[in-house]
Amino acid sequence: MKRVVIAAYKPKPQRDAAVLALVRRHSAVLEAEGLITQREPIVMRAADGTILEVFEWRSREAIAEAHAHPAILALWGEFQAVCEFRPLVALLEALEPFAEFDGI
Repeated sequence: MKRVVIAAYKPKPQRDAAVLALVRRHSAVLEAEGLITQREPIVMRAADGTILEVFEWRSREAIAEAHAHPAILALWGEFQAVCEFRPLVALLEALEPFAEFDGI
């Protein structure tokens, strides 16, 4: 069964452009490995600068496979160098019945 996820990346100071560049590469790498569907990702920005990426994994198994794939682990390491992974509940927008974000 396909899995739609929302990832939230809070850029470290002065690293917004680096996070956006990684988000653009992220789906391409996952798709090249056959782990996500061809559904176009949605990228948004929260009021506090957190960048959100919505994309669709092919399955739960694909998610598990990504966590053992060297190229993907390396990319996720690049993310960790420039941002913090955040839970959605950390965003003020998550408190609203209809969360709104700036489109990127």
